[in-house]
Amino acid sequence: MITLSSKERRALEKKAHNIQPVVIVGGAGVSEGIIQMTDASLKAHELIKIKFNEYKDEIQELTSELCRKCDATLVRIIGFTAILFRPKEEEKEE
Repeated sequence: MITLSSKERRALEKKAHNIQPVVIVGGAGVSEGIIQMTDASLKAHELIKIKFNEYKDEIQELTSELCRKCDATLVRIIGFTAILFRPKEEEKEE
């Protein structure tokens, strides 16, 4: 997990403004499938939104768990939507 400055955080928030949520947390909570989907989405896009339709009282804890398991950084939680960031891994040349 990387640490973002407030300037970097604002820039990522601005970039995420027009992005639609790619992961939706529903009745099953943060299951293994949600973790895998989040990881794959971060790998493909770097910056994603996660919408919480359920567990709205636990959004902070569940987002922290997702960040920890996916090695991502929380940019911001706005309402019931979390913005996560993980820089793309550099492709190794062989």
